[in-house]
Amino acid sequence: MTAGSRPRWAVVCLLGVTQILAWGSSYYLLAVLAEPIRKATGWPAGWVMGGLSLGLLVSGVVSPRVGRTVDRVGGRPVLAASAVLMGLGLLGLALAPGPELYAAAWAVLGLGMGAGLYDPAFATLGRLYGEEARSAITGVTLFGGFASTVCWPLSALLLDRVGWRGACFGYAAIQLGLALPLYLFGLPREPPLGAQVPAVGEPGPPGPGPVVFWRVAIALTLAAMVMTVVSVELLAVLQARGFSLAAAVGVGALLGPSQVGARLVEFAVGRRSHPVWIMLAALILVAVGLAMLLLGPGLVVAGIVLYGAGGGIRSIARGTLPLALYGRAGYGALLGRLALPALLAQAASPTIGALLLGAFGPTGTLLTLLAAALLNVVPVLLLIPYARSPGALSA
Repeated sequence: MTAGSRPRWAVVCLLGVTQILAWGSSYYLLAVLAEPIRKATGWPAGWVMGGLSLGLLVSGVVSPRVGRTVDRVGGRPVLAASAVLMGLGLLGLALAPGPELYAAAWAVLGLGMGAGLYDPAFATLGRLYGEEARSAITGVTLFGGFASTVCWPLSALLLDRVGWRGACFGYAAIQLGLALPLYLFGLPREPPLGAQVPAVGEPGPPGPGPVVFWRVAIALTLAAMVMTVVSVELLAVLQARGFSLAAAVGVGALLGPSQVGARLVEFAVGRRSHPVWIMLAALILVAVGLAMLLLGPGLVVAGIVLYGAGGGIRSIARGTLPLALYGRAGYGALLGRLALPALLAQAASPTIGALLLGAFGPTGTLLTLLAAALLNVVPVLLLIPYARSPGALSA
């Protein structure tokens, strides 16, 4: 089964659905289950939430190798392996008798995250469609924006019916019984492109030099850190600024629709713009949104919408900007190298957020995040000369 044997829309829908399941089974899992796990087991809250940080850490460490593997053998076996690893990790969580084996299960789950979240999916699309992968990447992120919308209620339902261990069993069954067959029998198989991939220790993909690589890496890493801190501390910050818990949750719920709406706009009108401009617009929206959160309660809703919109199109630029700058050859390896610092920053972000909130309070935390968001515009501004060069802009 080759790339041409499956309609592109079918591949996008398959990867979109499996991305929802992958994010819901890993990154978004503890949003619902952390407190029930802590209450049922008596394990320290830091240890329970630390599982996700460990998973992100492992995911970051393996990302470069995962990207190179996608380049060499294609995305189908890598994504199938991710479903197996996530399933095994979730079974480990369900069966863990103590915090040590709970942490070990998160390490396995982290291997699955490294092999199965956005970057390997984007690399797979790059292998399938080359410089024409942009619209497919956007389509997958449209699905991914619904991960929390779909999986938080599902997690709550499973928690109510079968408890937190049963919920982990349920997600393991979803990965092994649904995602794995979809990858194996639904994804096209690409011929190996090993000759296009440099060996370990050799120079990376052709294209702009290392200075440009580090500009992109800094922008993606700082953005990932800012947005992860916000996702962890947003409800606490809103409550500290006078919102009730219910109101804070209601306002925070606008993030998902804002992300999806912005991705739809990008798909409709932004797809002919170079991804440098898309990334720049994303970072400016994030900074403006954070500034509006500081200005007063009346602007909080608008700030959340703008912030969410920036986060939504940043996810698209995360996949399309490297493709536009460097092209198809070695794309998976490049994404893996870029993912490493970003995922390590995400792993540290919950701790960073807690330290900021404790040291500076909600206003100081927002000011610090705003300063970081504004600083992050600089490396992207330095990429503007490359937006005038021919790039991978195909729809």
